[in-house]
Formats: sequence, structure tokens, C-alpha cells
Amino acid sequence: MIKKLITKLLGKPGSDKPYFGKRTEVPASVHGIDPQLVDERAINVVRTLQGAGFEAYIVGGAVRDLLLGLRPKDFDVATNATPEQVKGLFRRAFIIGRRFRIVHVVYGRGREHEVIEVSTFRAYLDNAAAEQVKGNERTSKRQLEGVKHAVDASGRVLRDNVWGPQDEDATRRDFTVNAMYYDPETQIVVDYHGGIQDAKKRTLRMIGDPATRYREDPVRIIRAVRFSAKLSALGFKLEAKTAKPLAEAKALLQDVPQSRLFDEMLKLLQTGHALASIAQLKALGLAKGIYPLLDIVVERADTPFVKAALADTDRRVGEGKPVAPSFLLACVLWSDVREGWAQRIARKAHPFPALQEAIDEVFDSRIGDVSGRGKLGADMREIWMMQPRFEKRVGSTPFSLAEQPRFRAGFDFLRLRADVQEVDERLADWWQEFSLADDATREDLVQQAKTEQQAKARGSRVRRVPKADAAASLPAQSDAAEACEQGADGEAVSKKRRRRRRKPAGDGAAPASE
Repeated sequence: MIKKLITKLLGKPGSDKPYFGKRTEVPASVHGIDPQLVDERAINVVRTLQGAGFEAYIVGGAVRDLLLGLRPKDFDVATNATPEQVKGLFRRAFIIGRRFRIVHVVYGRGREHEVIEVSTFRAYLDNAAAEQVKGNERTSKRQLEGVKHAVDASGRVLRDNVWGPQDEDATRRDFTVNAMYYDPETQIVVDYHGGIQDAKKRTLRMIGDPATRYREDPVRIIRAVRFSAKLSALGFKLEAKTAKPLAEAKALLQDVPQSRLFDEMLKLLQTGHALASIAQLKALGLAKGIYPLLDIVVERADTPFVKAALADTDRRVGEGKPVAPSFLLACVLWSDVREGWAQRIARKAHPFPALQEAIDEVFDSRIGDVSGRGKLGADMREIWMMQPRFEKRVGSTPFSLAEQPRFRAGFDFLRLRADVQEVDERLADWWQEFSLADDATREDLVQQAKTEQQAKARGSRVRRVPKADAAASLPAQSDAAEACEQGADGEAVSKKRRRRRRKPAGDGAAPASE
């Protein structure tokens, strides 16, 4: 036992080379992967690379899911071809990334397109021997130019583009169940670190020393949460040694660029296991301190509106439907917008400018510079600005609103508000029917809404009183005459008292004042 431990830590006896595990080739008769679950485009990428004389395998989470009998949503490929060599073999291939250079091979167009991510086998390098630079990846851009392997003062890998053999590439990966390679041509699974056994035992185990691996890349902390949440329904649990350093290592995330943390937060919330991810964050002592916006999500996850939005996101992902981060974040921050809007209305501000100001305040205080200035922010703003317009169901407003590109997102937002009784459910039902109706039916619905509005207005009119009681009721009449009716589109329309013109005295009519 002691000999095995020393060998694992220091490498094989008589060699300075670290121990990279033992290559085990597992045949289809043992692993039981169903070839029908493998995407044809991923097979095509592997076949093309192998046909050009390179090694190529499906790798990572896709292999794990295949072993569990699941159909993977994404397929990654690993090869010994360099990014430039991969790009040269495919018509639509793009080299991306600086920190880790990879290739995206694209199939199809529009919403139906699929990306197969191809990475080159990377060498396992001792971070003590890497070039050390100050700051993080963003602040050290100039120092990182031309550098293939670099770390910061804490040991976090800032750049790693040194190619190596497959066994070293496997050792570099995070969890054992994500470090297996599947060849769809021979149907062999290559396993170096007991990933198949861990998959059978439903264990998530970090390769190497967990604390060291979290220092190398603190984002692995978030990945540990995401994988444990995703696989918890299948009975997977984090190994105790893998889970123990998580809370203490959380401080390392402060040096990770905000944009990368934002992306990792979206992965936590949009891979179909948002509610489970939040439960894992709480269970592992990570409910606060990973990313400010994520702190808000966790804090509000038990409120009816946000909980409904998270559950709806999980449902849509499970059904294979697209989800947009703008919608979920609009739901999470809606209470801030609504509160700021109400405060401004209370100060007699005009409703629509008040809503715009409240939204600007939320962007500045909650989102900052990461995404609030781009398309995501624009989509969130449009969803919020639609909400008061849904109240107006007469005139041309319903027709123009239904033609807006973001109408569906705005309506889904309204429907969630109705589900938690924030607005009348009949309003959401009306818009549901309107959105699906033909032009003639839409005209009828608008006329029906107009009739209802007129009936409501008649019912709220001030009852005329006899002349003898006029003096007593004067304040009430005055208030009614000067009151402002809040329009459905959010604009205040003043009711003006109409004054009758006096008729000539000789026509026998009574004066208007009588």
C-alpha cells in the first residue's frame, strides 16, 4: 500500500517522470456503450482526423454520459493534431481561445447548427517550472504574448498550450469520469484513472491532489458543483477528499476574470439542473462569495417568482427547448426593477421614464460592465419594458406588441407573473389567445377588451346627487373631476370637466347652473 502511494505521488521507481496512470482499453462487451447514442457529426470529425493519420477520440463528459446510457447534448473530440492541422481538415473550422487554444468545427446553420469542440492533447507540466507572471489573464495580456505555459503567483494556470501525449492529457483533466476516451470506430474506451469504476460506484473524484488542482484553475470549484448537481439524480456524490477543500478554495475565485465567472454562472443555471445546483451550493458552503450575481440568485431561489423561473428553465432544457440567459436574469432582478419603479411612481414620476430609470439603476448596481451593455442587457430591458404595455389591450397596441421580436419572451415573463399571482391570470390568458389567433379573432378580442374597459369606466363614474345635497358632496365631486385615470399603457390621462354653454334667456330653458 505504501509503495503504491509513493509511486502515485512521485512516479515510477527509477524514473523522474510523474505517474500518469495505466492505459486500460475497455472493449464494448464490458463498457456497454450504445453506438446509436453517438452523434454522427462527432463520428465524422473522428473519422476525418483518423483518416488523415492522427489519433482522435470522443472525450470528456460525452463518454461519461454514454457509459450511463444517456444521450450527450454536446460532443468533444481530443486529438494529437495541432489546432492548425485540425482547421485545415474542415471547411468550417475556427481556432478560438488564448488560454487554451481549441478548434470549433461547425455543422449546419442558424438554430440548428452544432459545434464539435476539438482540443489537442496537452502535456502535463509542473507549474513550479512554468513562467510566472503578475496579475490575471486580463491584466497580464502583454506578458502572456508568445507564452505557452504560464501561472500567476497563486499557481493558477493562465495559459497552457503545450502539446503532449494522451496519458499526460488524461492526467491534466479534472475528474476521473471526465478523463476517458472513446473511439467510435473500434468502440474501445481508453481509461487511465479508473473512470469506469468510479462511474459504476457513482463517485466524482478529482485526479491528483484536489487542493492543488483547485489552485491551478479555481473554476474547477464551480465545475465540481455543476457536475455533482447534474449527476445527483443518478446517485453520484463528490468524494470526501474532493469536496473538503471547496469552501476554503473559494477565495481563489477572486483572481478569475469576471467575464469567465459570469459564463460559469450561466452554465450552472442553464444546463437543466439550476435548482439542484443551488442546493449543492448551499450544501457545500458555497452559497455566497463565488460571484455577486450568483449570490442574488441563491438568495432569491426560494421566492415564488424566481423559483418558478428556475424550474421553468430546467423544464425547457429537459425538453430540448432553447433558453436565454436574458430571460432568467430578468426574472431574478425583476423585484429590484419593480421596487425602484414603484418608488419613482410614488414621487409622481411619469411611469415609462420611471421604469427606464429603475432599469438603469439595476444594471449599474447588479450587472455592471460584464454583460449589461450588450445584447443580453438589451433583451432584459425589452422584456421589462413590455410589462406595462401588456395592460393595454385596445387600439393598435396589441397588434404592434405581438410583432415585436422579443414578444414571446415578454409574454412568458407575464405568464410567470400570473402564475405567482403578481398580475391577473385573465390578462395572461387573453394574451395567450391573442398571440395564437387569426386577424379576425384578434379584432374580436380587442373589441371585447374595449367593451370591458368601457363597462368598468361606467361603473366607476361619480353618481349625480340631488341639488339639495350638492354642497355636502362637493369635495367628492371635485376629486372625481380632477382625478387622473391611469391608462393601460402607463400614461396618465386627465379627466376634464366639460362645462355646458348657457342658452339664450328667451328660449325658455333653465340656466345650466340650475
